[in-house]
Amino acid sequence: FTTGSTGPPKGVRFEHAIFAAQLRLIREYYGITAADVDQPAFPLFALFSTALGARAIIPDMDPTRPAKVDPVKFIASITAHRVTYSFGSPALWNVVSRYCLKEKIVLPSLQKVLMAGAPVPGELLERMRAIMPEGAVIHTPYGATESLPIVSMQGAEILASTWPLSRQGQGTCVGRALPGIEIRVIRLVDDVIADVSAVKELPPGEIGEIIVRGDVVTRAYDNNERETRRAKIRDGETLWHRMGDTGYLDAAGRLWFCGRKAHRVVIGEGTLYTIPCEAIVNEHPDVFRSALVGIPSAADPAVKEAVMIVEPHRTSRPEAEILGEVRELAGRHPLTRNIRHFLIHHDFPVDIRHNAKIFREKLAVWAATRVKTA
Repeated sequence: FTTGSTGPPKGVRFEHAIFAAQLRLIREYYGITAADVDQPAFPLFALFSTALGARAIIPDMDPTRPAKVDPVKFIASITAHRVTYSFGSPALWNVVSRYCLKEKIVLPSLQKVLMAGAPVPGELLERMRAIMPEGAVIHTPYGATESLPIVSMQGAEILASTWPLSRQGQGTCVGRALPGIEIRVIRLVDDVIADVSAVKELPPGEIGEIIVRGDVVTRAYDNNERETRRAKIRDGETLWHRMGDTGYLDAAGRLWFCGRKAHRVVIGEGTLYTIPCEAIVNEHPDVFRSALVGIPSAADPAVKEAVMIVEPHRTSRPEAEILGEVRELAGRHPLTRNIRHFLIHHDFPVDIRHNAKIFREKLAVWAATRVKTA
């Protein structure tokens, strides 16, 4: 099932050929062998490990609450079983890395870490690099329940070349297409696209909808023909999957993620995308994370009012002072200067699988009760 971050979870029909293709990519691209020991924070991923001949160690944690992981227990099993690679969400590794740095712990056996489920900030990559041995590799694969993995990037390249651009509002670079995977960025369309002949492909640098084709792409949702039609584009005997994400390709062929298509906010001055806009606000030292949402405009039902909601770090500073500084920061940047409303929320709702995807729909409903539009 999908995580349900933009609607009810949908059952994804997995076929044997899809699983076999995923195993091939994981084995060949990430170099997983029978000599490896895995500690998956999402237990279902242990199926990949055992199918590849690796050993899987199930950590002592609640997999539905990775952000609440006990780092002592998680680290203890890595050390005791000499775990060589591990998959987990950024929320989990945020907790584990902070604890390791505080206690001056390095994880000598851990040679590979895969982080996915939400954009991975550069600060987290830097902390992870500090707690892993020299030569260890951090991967940030991109995909969806319907098609994974499709794109990947190493933490070293992110820190060296793309993270500074992400901080300036250029989106999150998720990397290049994996072998056998095709990625396109097409003009944003909310309606069904039955055939690829109706698609308009966009040039590098222009934000649109991300679509993917390859042997890891599932063909349908289970018993849900309506959603299948909305998500698939026929191309001869093959199918493209509509990721439901926005982004663009750069001149080097790398894919940049700009947020969910359903989360974009169309205002009178243009379209705002969540990831680029939130990056500007996240530069404030008292902001833990932020969420851009749209609420109905009383002046014009055809457009929305943009609201930036921030979740601050624990601090004794007055909220009004923090919010005033955030408003000023946003006002200085062309991406965010047209956002009129700013709110503080102390506990963002997040998805149950990764504890990292923000439920912006719930925040939008909450914001609409607190903002007066004109």
